[in-house]
Amino acid sequence: MKNIGELMKKAQQVQTQMAALQTKMEHLEFTGEAASGAVSVTMTGKGVATAVKINPSVMDDVETLEDLLLVAINDSKGKSEDFLNSEMERMQASLGLPKDFKMPF
Repeated sequence: MKNIGELMKKAQQVQTQMAALQTKMEHLEFTGEAASGAVSVTMTGKGVATAVKINPSVMDDVETLEDLLLVAINDSKGKSEDFLNSEMERMQASLGLPKDFKMPF
């Protein structure tokens, strides 16, 4: 292992990168879909909904529409989480840490 000073410097770099990623997540948008795009929900990486689109063909049945909205919301959230996890793995790799290492921040 490298000396502790170098490790601390890398940790500070990752902390700076994390702050930048958090800001980036506020502006990135992820669109989730259900029923082959009949319902779509767009959310920021921080979970703020920015758009909902509904094809009129699914508006006849309220229960189905509710289910499709839930699927689209969860799809959007999943895409956001996948992106965040991949960015976290990239940052951990830059420190030489294993993928399963849990960072404290």
